[in-house]
Amino acid sequence: MAGHSQFKNIMHRKGAQDKKRASVFTKIIRELTVAARSGLPDPALNPRLRAAIISAREVNMPKDTIERAIKRGSGGEDGDNYEEVRYEGYGPSGVAVIVEALTDNRNRTASEVRTAFSKNGGSLGETNSVSFMFTRLGQVAYPARVASADAVLEAAIEAGAEDAESDENEHVISCQPDDLSTVRDALEARFGAAKSAKLAWKPQNLIPVTAEDAAQSLFKLIDTLEDSDDVQTVYANFDIPDDLMAKLGG
Repeated sequence: MAGHSQFKNIMHRKGAQDKKRASVFTKIIRELTVAARSGLPDPALNPRLRAAIISAREVNMPKDTIERAIKRGSGGEDGDNYEEVRYEGYGPSGVAVIVEALTDNRNRTASEVRTAFSKNGGSLGETNSVSFMFTRLGQVAYPARVASADAVLEAAIEAGAEDAESDENEHVISCQPDDLSTVRDALEARFGAAKSAKLAWKPQNLIPVTAEDAAQSLFKLIDTLEDSDDVQTVYANFDIPDDLMAKLGG
């Protein structure tokens, strides 16, 4: 199991662990608020907000909850001022980890992230301490049902993307960061609104994790980080053999 992207790092444990509904709502509400604040409150003119609304609908978030979050972000209601922060560090076996968060209290979030690393065989580093081992790129994701892998790959190439990966759940199209808007618009013209469209981190090389205790500690670290309401996304550069994944129930 190669941890080469957010989708492969985290989603492989869905069968073993269901996220709490309240935590999912909290993360999406923050994204809705920040997306509305960073651009226009109209999803037709704000791709980030459009993607956040799609995520909200996928978890059956009530319409009035979505509207309140957008109103709060656009200045219609008083609310917390969330800011985007990034943390970097090392997990078990020297795995590099990048944590992206939306927080209204940097001290609280930094403390939670530092504790998660220290209690699970890792260490929190300085900004840019591991990001040089990743490539910054744009990623556009669609559910697998929108089209075949071949059709998505063809559309991605025509849109100016660099790569497209597909599995039974979704298609993930990658492009240069500066091309994200162009690629997203071209794909949405063909397949409709994307499930997500954002900048992401892709490992340049993968770290083998072959010891069961190290793999367990790594998964616990990622789980603990994701359990924080402040944490939005976790990236890591691990590669775990399929037989070990099966043994761990992944």
